[in-house]
Amino acid sequence: MTTITDVRADLLAEQEALDIALRGLPPEQWSTPTASPRWSIADQIAHLAYFDNTASIAISDPEAFTGYVDVLMASATDDLQLDEATLGTYRTMSPSELLDAWRADRQSLADASVSLTDDGRVIWYGPSMGAKSFLTARLMECWAHGQDVLDAAGLTVPATDRLAHIARLGVITRGWSYINRKLDVPDVDVAVELTAPSGVTWTYGAANATESVRGDAEDFCLVVTQRRHVDDTNLVVTGGAARDWMLIAQAFAGAPTDGPAAA
Repeated sequence: MTTITDVRADLLAEQEALDIALRGLPPEQWSTPTASPRWSIADQIAHLAYFDNTASIAISDPEAFTGYVDVLMASATDDLQLDEATLGTYRTMSPSELLDAWRADRQSLADASVSLTDDGRVIWYGPSMGAKSFLTARLMECWAHGQDVLDAAGLTVPATDRLAHIARLGVITRGWSYINRKLDVPDVDVAVELTAPSGVTWTYGAANATESVRGDAEDFCLVVTQRRHVDDTNLVVTGGAARDWMLIAQAFAGAPTDGPAAA
């Protein structure tokens, strides 16, 4: 059974893997646009830094964290104001300063998260979250926004079995992907069978399901985090409900969004 210690260790490893990839990035390349509207590579790292910092505050000082919620809610309806509230300070930094700031912010999260327990909960921008889910979400954010950075910079980082956390999150948020769009959740089981980077097989859902998603775990994670269109992967999707899910899958919180169109 996965413990909070396991998730925390994998989060730290995922952050370090992205950090290593960034170390060789020339300063001028940090301004390269990414797939996220308005955001450069630097903005992607600033986003991670800001929310790693507020995550550490949510754990260590929940009362102080409510002030950050107020700031975010006040600017949530205006994209430019939201960017200013969350990225503004970081946008004044040079690439090396920004990288150091992210390191400091994620270290604050690492330090604060030592106190978390398997059955603990953490206040957050919406409902409170179970501690393991909370750190899993941070890992997913690092991996997904890191993928935006790698795509923009033309870099690759080998996939690891840390994707298990994101794959599981992708599966358990199937219903959320519909509810978030005010759609009925199909009463159809979908089996998921994924090949991990290590070669082992991860399975989810009812074994006798007539609909399924099968293929590479990295492809599945790219689809459920809306970094790839399912048609641009090698996933084998069987059944209408399974395909419908893959077209709207959203493993992260927030308003419903659409992933990239097929190439």
